[in-house]
Amino acid sequence: MSALASQIALLRKTITRDYTAMLREPGGVLKHPFIVPGSAQYLDQLWDWDSWLTNVALRQIVLEHPDSAAAGQHLAAYERGCILNFLSTTGWHGWMPIMLPREGAPRPADPYSTNMHKPVIAQHAAFLVQQSGGDAEWLREHFFGIQAFLNNYRTHHRHQATGLYFWQDDACIGGDNDPCTYGRPPRSSGAIFLNSLTYRELLGAEYIAKQLGQVEVAAALGKDAAQLLAAIREHCWDEWTGNYYSVDLNVRHHSKAPRDDGLPLHAGLAQDWHCLIQRVGVWSCFLPLWAGIATPEQAQRMVREHLLDPRTFNAPAGIRSLSKMEKQYSIRASGNPSSWLGPIWGVVNYMIFRGLVRYGLEAEARELCDKTIALYARDVERFGDFHEYYEPETGEPLLNRGFQNWNYLVLNMAAWREGRPFVTEF
Repeated sequence: MSALASQIALLRKTITRDYTAMLREPGGVLKHPFIVPGSAQYLDQLWDWDSWLTNVALRQIVLEHPDSAAAGQHLAAYERGCILNFLSTTGWHGWMPIMLPREGAPRPADPYSTNMHKPVIAQHAAFLVQQSGGDAEWLREHFFGIQAFLNNYRTHHRHQATGLYFWQDDACIGGDNDPCTYGRPPRSSGAIFLNSLTYRELLGAEYIAKQLGQVEVAAALGKDAAQLLAAIREHCWDEWTGNYYSVDLNVRHHSKAPRDDGLPLHAGLAQDWHCLIQRVGVWSCFLPLWAGIATPEQAQRMVREHLLDPRTFNAPAGIRSLSKMEKQYSIRASGNPSSWLGPIWGVVNYMIFRGLVRYGLEAEARELCDKTIALYARDVERFGDFHEYYEPETGEPLLNRGFQNWNYLVLNMAAWREGRPFVTEF
């Protein structure tokens, strides 16, 4: 047996043995069974993008289970429960919490000025509808909540001049201390992470609407997705460096107050731009590959000129969460905020892998698969568990032994690497 095959066998054994530790029963405000990220740090809480991507990994386990039908039937209540628990908090205002503990998450006084659940609820639900052969009836009475959620984003988290979506602040943004958002003014970060997710979210909602026979709703959602795609390509692509970036929306247009001579200040030429590119090398710059936003020509440049460069992102353990050439680069462990300033995260490796596969870059995808498989196999061999994130050069774990979550997506990667059927998100 080759070294790669031995590593995959070890990971498959560990993951299939331990995955049920992430399943939780109803209790408190959580009226439905649900999925947790695993480890003592996230023992009994329902999280937004964590439950979505963990569910994708769990579906791979079910696909490979000796009794796949029974395992899938058992899992169904937990995965649908993730959606239904969140939607139970969502009224006409569309606000949805990022994290839902058993004691509940009180709605803020102003549900339109704080960050909320990342735009993954519709694509999570669409994934489950696809997995069940297109059956969306279980969502029919709850689809209004998804539409209200998207209406909140579109009305209160969207920059009118550019059509891009923004974070309200830097709280719970996924990549906690992404320099493009962390510590920056409110409503100023048109993050490529947020906009890439939102594009896929709109497509997911469009798909659900079609499955429910809501043709006109589907057409409106598809139009929103097309407009966002155009906005991302216009404002976030940088032809100079050949990559996608977040943008700064904190562009102040000059006052028209008159000077002493009666003419407005700086009135001689219109300010025709409404955002500024943030040329900061963050892992999420590659999410347009995962989302299908990049053109084939752009994808080639992004990978050739940035992703494969060992001076920036390409490390022995995978893809750095921040380019090593950025001044903010640091791999010191931190739990609040979690550090996304360079350490290797399993979700980063996975989502970039999916982007590489989408664009037919199979040699690069195989290399990233092999690095990720070796990273996790070594962790399991030494510690019997996965950790939350890792040192890029050596693969040494940095924090939080027992973390499961999206680390289990290594099984999806391994199945692709072996030429087996593999589960993908919507």
